Amino acid sequence: MKPFHYQALPLDVYFGKGRVGDLSEILNEHGYHRVLVMTTPEQEESGQKLAAALGSIVVGVYPHAVMHVPIDVAEKATAYVREHQVDCCLALGGGSTIGLAKAVALTSGTPIAAVPTTYAGSEMTSVYGLTDTDKGRKTTGKDPRVQPKVVVYDPELTFTLPPQISAASGMNAMAHAVEALYAENKNPIISMMATESIRALKNALPEIVRNPKDEAAREQAFYGSWLAGICLGSVGMAVHHKICHTLGGTFNLPHAQAHAITLPYSVQYNRNADEEAMKRLADALDVDNPQECGLALYRLNQSLGIPMSLKEIGLPEHGAAEVAKIVCDSPYYNPRPYVYEELFGLLQKAYLGQPPA
Repeated sequence: MKPFHYQALPLDVYFGKGRVGDLSEILNEHGYHRVLVMTTPEQEESGQKLAAALGSIVVGVYPHAVMHVPIDVAEKATAYVREHQVDCCLALGGGSTIGLAKAVALTSGTPIAAVPTTYAGSEMTSVYGLTDTDKGRKTTGKDPRVQPKVVVYDPELTFTLPPQISAASGMNAMAHAVEALYAENKNPIISMMATESIRALKNALPEIVRNPKDEAAREQAFYGSWLAGICLGSVGMAVHHKICHTLGGTFNLPHAQAHAITLPYSVQYNRNADEEAMKRLADALDVDNPQECGLALYRLNQSLGIPMSLKEIGLPEHGAAEVAKIVCDSPYYNPRPYVYEELFGLLQKAYLGQPPA
């Protein structure tokens, strides 16, 4: 066995149906008494209901989170938190809301409690992202200050998540687990979690699309996304995440859909780069030939009704070439070298929605 390093994430996780009802007690146990509930504009009503349930410990609801955390949005939120002497940002929602809370924590040190309502996984990481909208570039980093202190997973909060959004969000989570299998600092513990995550999501998402009220499937998907979040927070990512960060920061494409669409092509690119990782992935996907994992993920997307092309979600015709160039000019670690021509070819297929192989 190869030497490895595994570091456990320092946070409290509460998982189970109805656990959001314990949130007031949980926050009090952690000493938080001036809590700001943060949401997107679309989830403001849910934020107001949660604030009413929590009572006097809440100082307000801040419904201004948006995709990819623009710098000016983060600066306004930080100023609000300081002005109102907030001692905990309670992020209710997905990656956009948790991302904004992280941006605030990065500069103010304000602790985060997260109540996820999607499968994004950001709540389990010390990874943050900020977008300079003037330059069209998204930068990411890691900092222990942005790691949420408390996470409450209540599957009931996902019952009203529309099937297509559930599917794309779940495939976004799966992407974290897939890349953890061939991460530069992968280890046996995270590889086990990644395999379990992929298997859980692969089994749960089709059931959710068939019946969005399937409680067992919702619980299994949340479980899979939690494991994927641990993977994302514990090891580095690779070419897939670089592509998606570029698609989001440069072209403002929707985060979950971009991850879902491009995952088959990223896996196809790395199909020969890490034999052990591809065998694990094939096992989790119930695929006989590890070389066909990319195609299996493409077919899974089809079965879930996810948009199949980057063109459908807003990438312009010149986008594939620009993304390939940005990715190659400032690459993340990847188990095989970056080859512009091949990346461009796969991104062209992703733009058109063609099979990766």
